[in-house]
Amino acid sequence: MPIFSNHVRLSSSLLQRLKRHVTAGVHRSFTTTEGNRPTIVHKRSLDILHDPWFNKGTAFSMTERDRLDLRGLLPPNVMSPNLQIERFMVDLKRLQVQARDGPSDPNALAKWRILNRLHDRNETMYYKVLIANIEEYAPVVYTPTVGLVCQNYSGLFRRPRGMYFSAEDRGEMMSMVYNWPAEQVDMIVVTDGSRVLGLGDLGVHGIGIAIGKLDLYVAAAGINPQRVLPVMIDVGTNNGKLLKDPLYLGLQQHRLDGDDYVAVVDEFMEAVFTRWPNVIVQFEDFQSKWAFKLLQRYRNTYRMFNDDVQGTAGVAIAGLLGAVRAQGRPMIDFPKQKIVVAGAGSAGIGVLNAARKTMARMLGNNEIAYESAKSQFWVVDAKGLITEGRENIDPDALPFARNLKEMDRQGLREGASLVEVVKQVKPDVLLGLSAVGGLFSKEVLEALKDSTSTRPAIFAMSNPTKNAECTPEVAFSILGDNIIFASGSPFRDVDLGNGRIGHCNQGNNMYLFPGIGLGTLLSGSRVISDGMLQAAAERLAAYMSDDEVIQGIIFPSISRIRDITQEVAAAVIKEAVEEDLAEGHNGMDARELRKFSQNEIVEYVKKNMWNPEYPTLVYKQD
Repeated sequence: MPIFSNHVRLSSSLLQRLKRHVTAGVHRSFTTTEGNRPTIVHKRSLDILHDPWFNKGTAFSMTERDRLDLRGLLPPNVMSPNLQIERFMVDLKRLQVQARDGPSDPNALAKWRILNRLHDRNETMYYKVLIANIEEYAPVVYTPTVGLVCQNYSGLFRRPRGMYFSAEDRGEMMSMVYNWPAEQVDMIVVTDGSRVLGLGDLGVHGIGIAIGKLDLYVAAAGINPQRVLPVMIDVGTNNGKLLKDPLYLGLQQHRLDGDDYVAVVDEFMEAVFTRWPNVIVQFEDFQSKWAFKLLQRYRNTYRMFNDDVQGTAGVAIAGLLGAVRAQGRPMIDFPKQKIVVAGAGSAGIGVLNAARKTMARMLGNNEIAYESAKSQFWVVDAKGLITEGRENIDPDALPFARNLKEMDRQGLREGASLVEVVKQVKPDVLLGLSAVGGLFSKEVLEALKDSTSTRPAIFAMSNPTKNAECTPEVAFSILGDNIIFASGSPFRDVDLGNGRIGHCNQGNNMYLFPGIGLGTLLSGSRVISDGMLQAAAERLAAYMSDDEVIQGIIFPSISRIRDITQEVAAAVIKEAVEEDLAEGHNGMDARELRKFSQNEIVEYVKKNMWNPEYPTLVYKQD
C-alpha cells in the first residue's frame, strides 16, 4: 500500500469556504438534469443566454422566453434542435474552408475552433452535433487534431475549462476543489502534460488532451457533461521553448521530480476523493517514468486507471485477438503468436504486460503459463533488441529481456536492429508503439514477407498521424492485400484495384476507455481490476462478425461507438459482479446487479447514459 502525505490541515479559510458551500445549498445556479423533470435555474435574461449549460438559443419556447425574460432578446422564430443543427452544419461547411489565421492554420484546426465556439455558447447542441457526426468530428476534438491544439494552446485559450492544480498550490488543494461548482463529479481526466501523445513535454498546454478526452466520455459513454472535470497538474516544464515564451500560461520553472512531485499528486488525489468519494480519475499522458509508478501507487486505493498504459493495452489486445480471428483461427490460439514490439515506453510495456497476462490466462492462468508466455515477445527500443545483456535496463522492460544464449541460437544479439529481428523471428505480428514516424521502413516491411503467418498483422499504433510507424498505403503496396493493418490515428482505406479494399483499422482507445469508465461508475466498484480491463478488451475483440473479420476488419466503425460502449460497459459490470467488487450505483445495489441477465445489464447501461436533450427550464428567484 502506498504511503500518502499527511492530511491537509483544515485552515480557517477552508472552514469558512466549507461553511459557505453548505449554506449556499440550493442557491447554486449549477444544477443537474435528471430524467425529463424541469430544471430549476436562478438566472434570467442575458445571463441565461451567456450560460452554455442552459442556453438553447433560438430553441427557447415562447413560454420560456416570457418566464425567463428572453422575449425580444432572440429572433422571433422558434427553431427545433434539428433545424439548429442544420443551420450550424451549413455554417461549419462554409467556415471550415474560409476560417484561417494564416498559412500555418490547417483545416482541422479551423474545424476545432468552430466546434469549440459552439461548445462555449451551447453545451447541449455541441454534444448533439458531436454524437450525430462522431466519425467525422472525433478526430477533431481528439487525436490527431488535439495534438495540434495542445501545441498552440496559449494562442487558442479563450475561456477556462477545467481546473489547474500547480506546484505553487501545495497546502491549498483541499480548499481549491470547492471552487468547482458541481456538487457531483463522476469522471476526471488528469494530465501533467509531460508526454502529450508523441509530442513530448507541452506543460500546461496538455489540458487540451483532458478536455478532448472528456468530450468523448460524454459523446460515447453518455457521462453527464455537468459531472466531468478536466484537470491539469502543473509541476513546471522541461520544454526549453516554453520556459522562454512570455505568452506561456503555465509555471515557467523546471519540472518537480522525486518526492516533491509525488507529494503534489498525492495532495491532488486526496483532495478530489475527499470532495467526490465516488469519482473516477483517468490519468492521461504522464511520462513513462511516472505512469507506472503512479498507477501502482493509487490503483488499489482509488477508482483510477491510466489510459496510456491500460487503455492502449486493452485496445491492442482486442486487435491482436481480432488478428488471430482474421487468420481463420480461434482466439484461444493467441498464445502461439510471435510478436515483435517496437517501443518500450509506458504504452509498449503496458501492451506487453496485458498480452502476456492474456496468453497466460488462456494457457491455464498459473505461474508456469505466465512465465512461458513471455517467450512470445521480442522487444526493440531505440537501442535495439532488449536482452539480458543490456546495461541499466529499465525495470519495467526487464521481464521481456531475451536470454543471450537463446538469441545467439536465433542469430540475434543485444541491440540487434528492428529489421534484423523481423528477418530472424519471422513474426505473426509487428506492433509499433515507438512514436517514431516511418520506423517500419521498406526494408522492415520487406523482411515481414517471410513471416510464418498466413496473414501477418501490422499495428502502427503511435499518435499523432506523423508519428505512425508506417501508413497503410506503404504497407499494402509492399506486402499485398493479405495482411491485417491497424493504426492509432485515422487513415483512409486503400483502394487496391479490381474492387479490392485494404482495410485500415483504427485501434483507437476510444473503443474502450468510455466503457471502462461507465462500467466502473455503474457497477460501483471501488477499484478497476485487471479482470475488468480484460473483460472490456475481450468484448471488443468479439464485437465484430466473422464475415467482417475475414475481410480484415478487426475494429468497428466509430459511428457505432455508443453501442460499442454499452457492450463494453456491460462486460465491465458483469466482471465486477463476478469478482465481488460491485457495490451498486444510484439506487441500484449490488444484489440487484447480480440477478441481471446479460441483456438486462446492457439495458441498465443504456438507461443511465445521458442524452443531449434540452430540458424545460423553470426560473426560481434566489
